Amino acid sequence: MSQPLLRVQDLLACATPKAWVKAALCQQETLLIDHANCEKKAAATAMNLMFRYGERLPELQESLSKLAREELRHCELVMRIMRRRSIAHKPLTAARYAEGLRKHLRKKDPERLTDLLVVGAFIEARSCERFETLVPVLDEGLSEFYRGLHAAEARHFQLYLGMARKYGAGDVDERMEVIAEVEGELISSEDRMFRFHSGVPV
Repeated sequence: MSQPLLRVQDLLACATPKAWVKAALCQQETLLIDHANCEKKAAATAMNLMFRYGERLPELQESLSKLAREELRHCELVMRIMRRRSIAHKPLTAARYAEGLRKHLRKKDPERLTDLLVVGAFIEARSCERFETLVPVLDEGLSEFYRGLHAAEARHFQLYLGMARKYGAGDVDERMEVIAEVEGELISSEDRMFRFHSGVPV
C-alpha cells in the first residue's frame, strides 16, 4: 500500500519565524543570490546521487536526472530576475543549514542513502514553506514567481520521500523524526547570517 502524501506542514517541526521574513524583505538582494545558489546546489545533489548510486540503483537515474534539470532551470529563472533588477551575482558564504542536517547522516548504506534522501526532502520542504510564506509580502513580480515555484518544491520533497521509502533501509519514518527535530532547531534558533535557509536573525 502506498503512503499517503504529506503536507509540508506535516513534515516540518516549525514554521518560518516572523523575524526571518522581516529580514528577507530588507535583504532581497541576498535572498535572490542565495536562492540561485540553493538551486545550483539542489541540482548538484541530484547529480551526486546519480553518480553515487546509479550503478546499483539504475531505476533512480531518470527521476534524479529530471530533478537536476528542473533545479537548474529554476536557477536560470532566478538569475534572470536578478538581471532585471540589476543585482550582480557575488560570492556568499554557505548557510549552516545544509551542513547542520548532513552532520546526522549515517555512514553506511543503505542507511546513508535513506538519510541523504530524507535530508533532501526536508530541504525541499523548507524551500516550499518559505516560498509560501514570502508570497503575501513580496512585490507582485517576485510574489508571482515564488508562487509558481511552490508547487515544484512540493513535488520535489514528495519525490525524495518516495525514493527513500522505495530504496532506503526501511526506517524512513524514524529518520524523519530525527531530521525534523534537527531541522526545526536550525530554523528556530538564532543565526548570525541571513540566508534563504537561515534561522532567526540576530
